[in-house]
Amino acid sequence: MARIAFHLEIKDGKREEYRTKHENVPEALESAYLDSDAGLQTYSVFEKDGHVFGFMEVDDPEAIQEVMDNSEAQADWAELMSGITVETDDSWMDEVYRMI
Repeated sequence: MARIAFHLEIKDGKREEYRTKHENVPEALESAYLDSDAGLQTYSVFEKDGHVFGFMEVDDPEAIQEVMDNSEAQADWAELMSGITVETDDSWMDEVYRMI
């Protein structure tokens, strides 16, 4: 099982909009992740003071990257979220410590 994490920043004044949009994540987006061959076990998103931390546990990180890069549902979500988050290089964070 691979553990994947990422960090995003929310643009000033967009925090409530970010949170509101996550109250109604499209079913098509969830299905794209869950129905992929990635073996997604966990996907959580945390936010505080405009900083977002996402965490996933997957069997196949390459398959989940394929969903992120090429699914129509992800493209639609990215368009919906454009203007809310700061543009980044979209790279995953390195895990530097795990107790268990």
